[in-house]
Amino acid sequence: MARLNRDEEGATLVEYGIALSLAIALGGAAFTQLGNDVGATYTAVSTALPVQAAASGT
Repeated sequence: MARLNRDEEGATLVEYGIALSLAIALGGAAFTQLGNDVGATYTAVSTALPVQAAASGT
């Protein structure tokens, strides 16, 4: 009976490891996408600012 209990603990540890790996992968993908979106927004704003300044006469 004790051996069966140890086997289940090992399986639980593997399941937690898989869940943690999946969470890390999804988090990394989300942060990569967020970084791309922030970079695109920054580029759009920095490109538009000189155009607005020239149009207003400053």
